Amino acid sequence: MKILHIHAKALIDIKLPDKELNKLPKKIGVVTTIQHLHKLSDIQKQLPSSVIAGQILGCDVKSAEKISDKIDAFLFIGSGVFHPLAVAITTKKPVFCWNPFVKEMKTIGRKEIEAYEKKKKASLTKFLSSDRIGILICTKPGQYHLDKALKLKEKGDKDYYLFQFDTLNIAELENFNFIQCWVNTACPRISEDKANIINIDDILDLQ
Repeated sequence: MKILHIHAKALIDIKLPDKELNKLPKKIGVVTTIQHLHKLSDIQKQLPSSVIAGQILGCDVKSAEKISDKIDAFLFIGSGVFHPLAVAITTKKPVFCWNPFVKEMKTIGRKEIEAYEKKKKASLTKFLSSDRIGILICTKPGQYHLDKALKLKEKGDKDYYLFQFDTLNIAELENFNFIQCWVNTACPRISEDKANIINIDDILDLQ
């Protein structure tokens, strides 16, 4: 099946009001999602000393990592906290989040990072104490990581079962009640708020 990818650009004004600009440190890196990329020049005019990192994803913040040692904090342009939380967790830097749709500024700091780390620790404890593990494998482009799934299965330290899907319905996992813990190899967002689902990289990073 052929797939057509269309770059959808948000036409909304992303510039910050002066009262929000004054809250930002001078050494700041700017990140955003793809729909606001074409507007980042407007932000740099407001913040001439800023460093533009560019686009990030919730599962890929390499562009932010590359400039992390040059700045004191990040400014994320966009909605939601999934993307900026990934930046904060990876870089250990505070992230200011400007939502141009509702004209609101939020900050992701130590409290949010600690909450994530606590949840990650609980998921890891669940994995380590389980004997029957289900490994989730998504066939979508960019999320297909069979190699990581097989690497874990080949360890042979637990009973590993592979589950392949295109679109995951979390509720359907309840049909496999013999599985004590799930390992996610697809989008890391799947494991949010689910103590019995842990992301594959959180396991492989320990090995």
